[in-house]
Amino acid sequence: MTDCDVLVVGAGPAGSAAAAHAAEAGHEVLLIDSASFPRDKTCGDGLTPRAYHQLRRLGVADEIAGGYVNHGLKLHGFGGSVTAPWPEGHYGTVGSAMPRTLFDALLVRTAVARGATLWEDATAVSVERTADRVDAVTVRRGGVDTRVQARWIIVADGVRSTFGRLLGRQWHRGEVYGIAARSYCTTPHSREPWIHSHVELRDEDGAVQPGYGWIFPLGDGRVNLGAGALSTDARPAKVNTKKLLSHYAAQRREEWELGPETDVASALLPLGGAVSNVAGENWALIGDAAACVNPLNGEGIDYGLETAELVVDLLGTGPLTHAWPELLRDTYGEAFLLARTAARLLTYPRFLPLVGPLGLRGPVGARLMPAAARLMGNLIVDEDRDLIARAWRAAGGAVSRVRRDSPLWSATA
Repeated sequence: MTDCDVLVVGAGPAGSAAAAHAAEAGHEVLLIDSASFPRDKTCGDGLTPRAYHQLRRLGVADEIAGGYVNHGLKLHGFGGSVTAPWPEGHYGTVGSAMPRTLFDALLVRTAVARGATLWEDATAVSVERTADRVDAVTVRRGGVDTRVQARWIIVADGVRSTFGRLLGRQWHRGEVYGIAARSYCTTPHSREPWIHSHVELRDEDGAVQPGYGWIFPLGDGRVNLGAGALSTDARPAKVNTKKLLSHYAAQRREEWELGPETDVASALLPLGGAVSNVAGENWALIGDAAACVNPLNGEGIDYGLETAELVVDLLGTGPLTHAWPELLRDTYGEAFLLARTAARLLTYPRFLPLVGPLGLRGPVGARLMPAAARLMGNLIVDEDRDLIARAWRAAGGAVSRVRRDSPLWSATA
């Protein structure tokens, strides 16, 4: 049997950041992961200024991507292109990208350096509970089961959240969710200082898909190239994402001088807080496990790093059962509901071909898309008082009133 103050299940960006923050706060921390490091995760590898801001708070920003930075987005499609620099604001104008094999290992090392104990190849396989309180967790490591008792358990085991499901986490697939595939390609343009997104994503039959293709330069001789689509149970995206990725890569190959796609991997993404049962008396789900993923672009690293810090600040203040979902709703609720509603529109086959040309051509696109990129990059904060920020908050409030019954970190399923 092992005792600790904080057990963190999952050592991705959210879990490692939580372990680092908890250790710095003076807690005895045990961080476990079912894999050993370095290990890969399906991801676009992009780091927005919002994510980079959190990495500065962790003290690791200078170690990211060997000094590679990007300046914003270049959006393409429907006969037009728009350049959208990262805007001046709370988070700064520096973005980057780093393969998850390196990024996750860096954050794990940071957590250990701050005082956390790391168990690799360790899986949380069962739980003992009294009502909504976790009394002990059984961790299987090297074929040996260890009973771990912790004052608090932070669950950061990713989009599938196997341990979260043991605790009762439910994913509501009636809300919009993402499907995506990513690959790595060599290129002589890996230090291109712009993220490229192609919002006119067509399959081999020429049909426009409700999603986008991306090229994230990594600064190391490669790009992360991928394709994703939005889906709901009612309107499932009828596409094979790996085939769509291959088709997209072929379209971009000459321009970027791309090598063949390697390390192709795919994933499903719960989006925008569309999950129930994310907390109990002494446990809480964070990051991807809590569906803290932007519905407009699939970005979740920034929210993972933020929720890690938020939940550690909440430890010791009282039961987490209602406090944690309420804090998530207060912090992200209106923005996520609005983004989920906008993403849902994209699942209607006729919507994107209708509005896409308007957004990416001429003077309208030059004004509209930088604002959209700001929203896609999660770069609006409460302190912003400009027209776009005020309009976003007003729309978020209106949608929240209309969709008040929509699942958003619901306390019960």
